[in-house]
Amino acid sequence: MRTVYVIIFFVLMTSIFSELQAQNDFAILEKNVNIRAKNLTQKLNITKDTLLLKSNTLINKVYAVNMNYKREVNLTVREKSVKIPLKKLSKGKHVFVAVQSPVRIVFVVKILRDNSVLLALEEDKMLSKNE
Repeated sequence: MRTVYVIIFFVLMTSIFSELQAQNDFAILEKNVNIRAKNLTQKLNITKDTLLLKSNTLINKVYAVNMNYKREVNLTVREKSVKIPLKKLSKGKHVFVAVQSPVRIVFVVKILRDNSVLLALEEDKMLSKNE
């Protein structure tokens, strides 16, 4: 009888931990807290897969450099707000620069999961819905 309780306990614990693993964040934002960067609001949306930038002055350009020194984002914006999807970025640390003439505001976004994992999860959900 004790063996049954131990087995049930392990099954419950593994199911709880697998649920927690599935709900990890997609990205983490490390904001620039400098006093000169106070005009630029830096946020992630609720699902944390889109970067939201908003300012009371024009954002001229936004670009990002990954850990291999390659630009994965290179946008000419010329607006006061912009939404940047993060699903196309590679896993790892990305240094973002928002150019507001003559100021450049630097902040970091860390992508925690690869997009291929997300696509596989979405396909699994679609298969389970169709069945």
